[in-house]
Amino acid sequence: MTDRAPQPVDRQLPTEESRDLLALVREIAQREIRPRAAEEEDAGRFPREVFTLLSEAGLLGLPYPGDHGGGEQPYEVYLQVLEELAAARLTVGLGVSVHSLACHGLAGYGTKEQQAAHLPAMLGGGLLGAYCLSEPAAGSDAASLTTKAVRDGDDWVITGTKAWITHGGVADFYTVLARTGVEGPKGITAFLVPGDAAGLTAAVPEKKMGMKGSPTAQLHFDGVRVPDSRRIGEEGQGFSIALAALDAGRLGIAACAIGVAQAALDEALTYALDRKQFGHPIADFQGLRFMLADMATKIEAGRALYLAAARLRDAGKPFSRQAAMAKLFCTDAAMAVTTDAVQILGGYGYTADFPVERLMREAKVLQIVEGTNQIQRMVIARHLAGPETR
Repeated sequence: MTDRAPQPVDRQLPTEESRDLLALVREIAQREIRPRAAEEEDAGRFPREVFTLLSEAGLLGLPYPGDHGGGEQPYEVYLQVLEELAAARLTVGLGVSVHSLACHGLAGYGTKEQQAAHLPAMLGGGLLGAYCLSEPAAGSDAASLTTKAVRDGDDWVITGTKAWITHGGVADFYTVLARTGVEGPKGITAFLVPGDAAGLTAAVPEKKMGMKGSPTAQLHFDGVRVPDSRRIGEEGQGFSIALAALDAGRLGIAACAIGVAQAALDEALTYALDRKQFGHPIADFQGLRFMLADMATKIEAGRALYLAAARLRDAGKPFSRQAAMAKLFCTDAAMAVTTDAVQILGGYGYTADFPVERLMREAKVLQIVEGTNQIQRMVIARHLAGPETR
């Protein structure tokens, strides 16, 4: 594995403050995250101290208003921060994206009293969040979830199982979607549940092919009692809250995917320039040069796509279709680029001595999480042609 640091991406940032922010993120990534990434992923170690550091640096609340500790950064900047973090270690980049997703409901739909009570600790007080929508039998069809919340006086009692929860078992708080009414999307409500709530337990984390340092686990709610003051939004509004969060979250996944792809290209280019065959660096051979050119083009196109969607969001314009396109294109690009990086390194690329095999394994999950890429195609098609008539 090379020790050569990757060259910084030539970014177009809106302010001097944002340029300083990205420089800080690169410094933290290079000093605190990247050097330990391979070893800790292999050991399955979750880097909680890194998230504490990021919180202290103000990097866990970047896209939220400053009233309660947010960074007041546009999504255009926040997503590029995610990209830099994911390039160093996907467990960290995606973890920050998931934390932001977990904060979205309260920040966007909570009362002023709720926001004052909880957001400062969530955005900059060292807490780490998770998002609980999926269930064992409700993944892509999230509106069919069966976890129930039943009113009991001034409390709600939550019973059921959530699945595929990033940070499951280690998060300090969970944004939980549960059924409080009729079947379908209109009967779902959102709640903010403390990580240490009585009756809340986590299963043994899933054994995954990649992102082994990021715990993904089922969560069991056995009569978990939360006060009505922790209900987010109105009763029955939960599914709308969830969809709004996922639109933003898909952009986070897109940015992380481009970070992984950029890291793979950096490794492949370094190797191609150093490795000699037939008396020349293999980067001299046209077939390989064309592969590198195609990889770089996919990355630039993906970055432009997610930034275009982010700028729509920042302008207060609809961006759901563009978010789905960005998630689809960027994650497919990451899978293609990381696979080509393994090919360029040849036998070495298939070994754990070089990071590209880990990057390829990690890229795969990005085509699945927060809406599979098949679901993204359905979302895009509905925007173009309307709902299915069958």
